[in-house]
Amino acid sequence: MLDLDKWQEIFDTIRKNKLRTFLTGFSVAWGIFMLIVLLGSGNGLSNGIEYQFRDDAVNSIWVRSGQTSLPHKGLQPGRSIQFTNDDHDEVRDTVDGVEHITSRFYLRGNVNVSYGSEYGGFDVRSVHPGHRYIENTIMTKGRFLNDLDIKEGRKVAVIGRLVEEALFKDDPAIGKNIKVNGIAFKVVGIFEDAGPESEMQKVYLPISTAQRTYNGANRVHQFMLTTGEAPVEETETTAEDIRKKLAQHHNFSLEDKRAVFVYNNNESFQQVLNLMAGIRLFVWVVGIGTILAGIVGVSNIMMIVVRERTKEIGIRKALGATPRSIIGLILQESVFITGFAGYIGLVLGVGTLELASKYLPEAGYFQNPDVDIRIAIYATILLVVAGTVAGLFPARKAAMIRPIEALRDE
Repeated sequence: MLDLDKWQEIFDTIRKNKLRTFLTGFSVAWGIFMLIVLLGSGNGLSNGIEYQFRDDAVNSIWVRSGQTSLPHKGLQPGRSIQFTNDDHDEVRDTVDGVEHITSRFYLRGNVNVSYGSEYGGFDVRSVHPGHRYIENTIMTKGRFLNDLDIKEGRKVAVIGRLVEEALFKDDPAIGKNIKVNGIAFKVVGIFEDAGPESEMQKVYLPISTAQRTYNGANRVHQFMLTTGEAPVEETETTAEDIRKKLAQHHNFSLEDKRAVFVYNNNESFQQVLNLMAGIRLFVWVVGIGTILAGIVGVSNIMMIVVRERTKEIGIRKALGATPRSIIGLILQESVFITGFAGYIGLVLGVGTLELASKYLPEAGYFQNPDVDIRIAIYATILLVVAGTVAGLFPARKAAMIRPIEALRDE
């Protein structure tokens, strides 16, 4: 049952001890506020860095050719390595750990792509069907390239949303023919991409068709693959196997890192995850330190409170108050102050993160700073309990003193 007299007494005590009450509340509010801001900032940094990986599959390996820099078996350095379809097929068929694989044959520069009287310069890539898994391509209309397109050398194209808007305006694009450097290709799909808008200004063609149509022979400029759910250690073995196969096929030294560049995105993403784990650990250490500082502050202030009220306790006991009622009054005051201050710190912390999220740029290395509100609530409860426990023992000790001794206290 609500005891109005007790609450009135608590508020009277608060008014008489404004500085003490403020210091107690500030310790709690600051601890919660800093915990919220630190955790939110850590999550914002984590979100921002992971956002940079949104465009490509994080479980991918990318391979591109270079020039030899070391002599090998009588061959001089400086030879250019040229990948072919055979390299793609050999890696696909003989290297363990390959999930999806694609090669790329580029039509260099911005290629003229037109439909009717509309035209524009767009990036045209000729690829295999597995390419959609490398680039995280999102099909919104129609379909992506398939194996029959590659096998039969079909003249089909998949275009980005921005290409569709530029060439077709409000007309449907599926089934229509576009011209790529004057050669007609039927549009079979429209895609979007999680990456920057430039990724939606691309045109995908079957690699076999592009090689025949644009004098590519069997050449490819680059190939890439995904490694499924394999752990990083296995993907490192896969990357090394790819280098060995290519070294045998193109006759260069395994020590020659400039002949072929093998980039393991799994390793890079794992390094980012490790960095994020370190940042989260650091944030938690600092946050817990802030909470502990708040607990120490509350504990010290509660001990001072009980010490200051020893004479008051003696008067209450002389008038017939029980030790339990005296302890309950002090603890109720402590719980009220710490709980209210914790709520203020919680609201200020969440509000600060919301403002930061609102005014931060959409792209960058710091995005969507947020925090699990349950953690903040648990931290507030912890501070309240700590303050209560800190005041409990001196309050019990003071409540057990005989009234005459408490009245003599100075």
